[in-house]
Amino acid sequence: MSSTPTVVLVHGAFADASSYAPVVRRLLDAGVTVVAPPTGNRSLASDAGYIASVVRQIDGPVLLVGHSYGGAVITVAGNEPNVVGLVYLAAYVPAEGESLGALQDRFAPSPLGEALVYTLYPIEGSSEPGIDVSVDITRFPAIFAAGVDAALTTVLAVSQRPLAATAFGEPAAGAPAWAEKPAWGIVASADQAINPDVQRFGYERAGASVVELDASHLVMHARPAEVVAVIRDALAAVTATQNEPVDSSAK
Repeated sequence: MSSTPTVVLVHGAFADASSYAPVVRRLLDAGVTVVAPPTGNRSLASDAGYIASVVRQIDGPVLLVGHSYGGAVITVAGNEPNVVGLVYLAAYVPAEGESLGALQDRFAPSPLGEALVYTLYPIEGSSEPGIDVSVDITRFPAIFAAGVDAALTTVLAVSQRPLAATAFGEPAAGAPAWAEKPAWGIVASADQAINPDVQRFGYERAGASVVELDASHLVMHARPAEVVAVIRDALAAVTATQNEPVDSSAK
């Protein structure tokens, strides 16, 4: 079993695993083992269950990183025994039984709400369709990815992975992983998708070490070097903790 944590990068809504591309490249170049799995964005329980299954199959410790909705996913999936830390990027950090909608409603709404588009998708075994939520492609660059290369944002806008609307109201099940495990958080202070105060509140409640960056919601593209620096700080901290000598007199 490896003692060096694997970094598992969990994407959020309106994006996919490729949203981490600049971060993945830098981590790989630094010799860090990385996994960037897809999530279905269908429900918090099923998405967290899938990420937990990925984590269980990794031989050794895991540092979970979650962006946006992915923060809620790692809060639930992070209870796997081999998860040693959590890193939140412009993310939701719910408590037990709290939904994203309830967490968001504590604070002023962001401009994202007025830019959402709702479409239907079929649900197997049901006569009623589900509702998908995505961002208006004409407003995506300014709201989701300000400061990111304009040519890239047009591609990201038309390749969104939508989120099922029901996921916003779904309560987080079980005790949050941050209650027992160390956490780090990046506040994107120019975020137009998730109110930065939502991020600050969640990080403070989780006891996270916090860095604020003047960046838009897609902070991994806007400020990739700084994101990697926080991830590597977290890696160093959890690795040092694992290597601490055991006090044989302790009961």
